[in-house]
Amino acid sequence: MTFEELGLNAALLKAITREGYQTPTPIQAQAIGHVLAGRDVLGVAQTGTGKTAAFALPILQRLGQSGNKQKARGRQARVLVLSPTRELTTQIAESFTAYGRHTGLRQAVIYGGVSQNPQVRAVRDGADILVATPGRLMDLVEQGLVKLDGIEVLVLDEADRMFDMGFVRDIRKIVGLLPTKRQTVLFSATMPEDVRRLASSILTDPVRVQVKVQSAAADTVQQSVYFVAKRNKPALLKHVIEQFAMTRTLVFMRTKHGADRLAKHLSKAGIRAEAIHGNKTQNARQRALKNFKSDRPPVLVATDVAARGLDIDEVSHVVNYELPNVPETYVHRIGRTGRAGASGIAVSFCDHDERQHLREIEKLLRKKTPICEDHPEYPAAAPAAAGHAKSRAKARARSTPAAPPQRKPHSTGPADGRQRSRRRKYAKASKPKPAGYTTMW
Repeated sequence: MTFEELGLNAALLKAITREGYQTPTPIQAQAIGHVLAGRDVLGVAQTGTGKTAAFALPILQRLGQSGNKQKARGRQARVLVLSPTRELTTQIAESFTAYGRHTGLRQAVIYGGVSQNPQVRAVRDGADILVATPGRLMDLVEQGLVKLDGIEVLVLDEADRMFDMGFVRDIRKIVGLLPTKRQTVLFSATMPEDVRRLASSILTDPVRVQVKVQSAAADTVQQSVYFVAKRNKPALLKHVIEQFAMTRTLVFMRTKHGADRLAKHLSKAGIRAEAIHGNKTQNARQRALKNFKSDRPPVLVATDVAARGLDIDEVSHVVNYELPNVPETYVHRIGRTGRAGASGIAVSFCDHDERQHLREIEKLLRKKTPICEDHPEYPAAAPAAAGHAKSRAKARARSTPAAPPQRKPHSTGPADGRQRSRRRKYAKASKPKPAGYTTMW
């Protein structure tokens, strides 16, 4: 099947040809026709399968066909796309710009972490399409800066991720502000019960499209695991980067501080690396992504904020420096490589405490992960042992009971400075009298 056979017009065909698209992916082949027909669509597909084009292309064509009689300035938004992260929101907007370059349609991007003023100006200047994260959009709506009563099409992308990030309340508020008569498209990588309930409440007689079995890993990704002690992971990472001649590599950590520490360690070892996570400013995150896409640096150390929805071409390797405690997260991580039919390599480091995580991942994938044995020569653990011995010596010294403090003689008062009792105070009167001492009585 070709894009022409899906019914796309000449303007869109010209744009996607410029983007290098030749044939539609399975999710695009199934979804584009239904979205063009105005049907509600429930899509289940893993990341990297072309979901953005599956809804963006037919939406652009429908907007162009219906026309826009409003003037450019102040035109009201007719399409709302909600996504969970700032990076994904930016990428979706860039896709709309690329696909719609010959349509004359305009879009605005709304997300938190930056000043709202440029975003508000973009909406006031006129935008047909709003691409937003739920939190910032709801904030602008409550301020009266954005109106949603003209929305004709609602798209929820990565719906399961939005549930994980706690956006469900904002989503329900936003849906309550939209016109009842509209087209709704919902895409999700997995379909847990929460997402099913949301879909049934906002979709009307939807068409379900699915191209991958739920939670299945991409067949084009070659997976392997190293069993390694936690203290040896930095040396092993440097070894595999050099051994496999990794060019564009995503390294996943569980914590933000761990990502920063590892990026600094790689930089000191002579490997260009940057970190990306939720504590970074939006400008820093965008700069890191821009450098990563331009092969500078070749290594991006990320938390799971980068595991979903980021469209980064030609990621050669994914390294799970720390295994996730949720098996589905592993699938989304390795989905950053082997995208759109390309091949990729995913390497995992597993220490003793992570064995259970690995077993759960293998249970989900229904197959064993091949074990790699080509370990480098790790530093000796003697310094650490010496440090432990010194610590034990200090602990023994602390545990030895100290000699009791010497009390001051009673003649100079109590050791703690308290007033001595009357009995002890006046006991001096009973001491022996000197010779020749007489009394009047």
